[in-house]
Amino acid sequence: MCRNIKTLFNFEPPATEAEIRAASLQFVRKLSGFTKPSRANEAAFSAAVEETARVAHTLLDSLVTTAPARDREVEAAKARARAAKRFGGAAAGS
Repeated sequence: MCRNIKTLFNFEPPATEAEIRAASLQFVRKLSGFTKPSRANEAAFSAAVEETARVAHTLLDSLVTTAPARDREVEAAKARARAAKRFGGAAAGS
């Protein structure tokens, strides 16, 4: 999976529309191989991003869990610690 696509389920506060759309954009970019589509493909690309975002939103609204919601700040701190370990101290301040 693309490293830029983040888990959006079971967080407090819940994922925003912007986060869902950003993940959808990354997914469509990965599938299509385009960072920015040509003018000829722009409509199809945009439609795919919007449809993917709609489906992702439906999925997130439909999922259930008994696990407590994860705190975004705690998870971000864990990610920074993993990055610092993997890439050295430079990533720790990011």
